[in-house]
Amino acid sequence: MFEKVVLVTRKTRLADLVVRFNTRKQAKFYVERAGQDFADFEQEDAAYRRAVEALRGTLELGLPVQQVDRALVPTFLFTGKEVVVTLGQDGLVANVAKYVGEQPLVGVNPDPERFDGVLLPFLPSKARGAVARVLEGTARLRRVRLAEAVLGDGQRLRAFNDLFIGARTHVSARYQLEHAGKRESQSSSGVLVSTGAGASGWLSSVFTLARSLTAQTGGVPGTPWKLDWEAPRLAFVVREPFISRHSSAEVVGGIVTTQQELVLESRMPQGGVIFSDGMEEDFLAFGAGATARIRPSDACARLVSA
Repeated sequence: MFEKVVLVTRKTRLADLVVRFNTRKQAKFYVERAGQDFADFEQEDAAYRRAVEALRGTLELGLPVQQVDRALVPTFLFTGKEVVVTLGQDGLVANVAKYVGEQPLVGVNPDPERFDGVLLPFLPSKARGAVARVLEGTARLRRVRLAEAVLGDGQRLRAFNDLFIGARTHVSARYQLEHAGKRESQSSSGVLVSTGAGASGWLSSVFTLARSLTAQTGGVPGTPWKLDWEAPRLAFVVREPFISRHSSAEVVGGIVTTQQELVLESRMPQGGVIFSDGMEEDFLAFGAGATARIRPSDACARLVSA
């Protein structure tokens, strides 16, 4: 059933700086001039390198092991016959999961003192056992419902945590929004659509802001929406909606289901985009006249549990 193990890694902050400034010495000069501790960058980098070496040494289970950098994942050909292992922070799981489909995904935490590890149940020393259980068909799997945006021309983008629909730069996004039988023209900082898995991330920050402002202005804060990871339900919020002669702000949030989609029509002549899980380099162009239908995907990611 499985032909190889794909180990997905990513550059550390230090590795990214070396690429940017050509040498480690120049990277150090930049970091220290910014008033930051370069030793912290070095410690993080060293811990990650040790984790990569340790993990590669434990994944020899009779199958080839192919190491792939996160930047190459959007163009990597997953055939459905790989066991996918990610080594990095929680966001790396989200970045990878939407591309691998139903293939089991093993999240490994390279540095428990630095990363929360909500999606990373395994340490490098325990990953071998997790992969072995996948190969044997005995692994425990947690299903996570994905979100998807589908354009009128058939282009599709999925998300593990969230979708962002708006302008590529920090200018107002203009569009027509339709949901639950209501339709209105809006101008805002964009629309955020969250899955159950992503509800504790970007969406939670929106509720934190709303709760704090409501309390400061004498109101009673409400309760944030709760979404099950597997349920075919999404939540959307309009970020910083602006009311003008040409834009309204009555429909600023709601629940999206298969039967009750969120529909957006772009009114941005240029710079409109849809991207997911913070990967801005992998996006759908959302220019004037384009229509996007947002809904729960039929697909679920399958995360290997401890």
